[in-house]
Amino acid sequence: MASMIERVAVSTAGQDRGRLSPCVCDTLRMVTRAVTQLYDDVLRPSGLRVTQFSILATIARLGQANLKQLEDALAIDQTTLTRSLNILQRDGLIERAPHPDGRIKAMRLTSKGRRVLEVARPLWAQAQHKVLREVGTKAWADAEGRLTHLLHVAVRKRRLGRERARARPRRPIRRASRMKRADG
Repeated sequence: MASMIERVAVSTAGQDRGRLSPCVCDTLRMVTRAVTQLYDDVLRPSGLRVTQFSILATIARLGQANLKQLEDALAIDQTTLTRSLNILQRDGLIERAPHPDGRIKAMRLTSKGRRVLEVARPLWAQAQHKVLREVGTKAWADAEGRLTHLLHVAVRKRRLGRERARARPRRPIRRASRMKRADG
């Protein structure tokens, strides 16, 4: 199996390998895709993708979790999360958990979900070990700190943008044809 560094080198053939992209977003997405593929390859015998593993592991850690808790814990948008939850539910790995407020969609692992997660955990640990061996634990600790800061900044800016958008009064949209009639 090709190392993560070899995969990135192949995927960036023809580019200056010392600098992937001047765009932070492009670089992060490229690295994320390569690392996700590595984890997916290692997790394949469990039948899970790393995104599904992360959701199951988070639900297992919390005992049960609603959409908001999962969105916050995984920094994932509701549409993507709902799509993934539907697949996990269809496959019998999670089920709805009763909640006093019927509007809240809480999920918990089924016995099948717990078994699949137990099969996947050592595979995930193998992938984690491969990545840390390539990057180095000290270098990863530094990168993790920087990425955590970037995540908090991005989440905060996005929330502020949404709050401002909601607070702005909406102006009625005027069409050009209406404006012509009004002027004429």
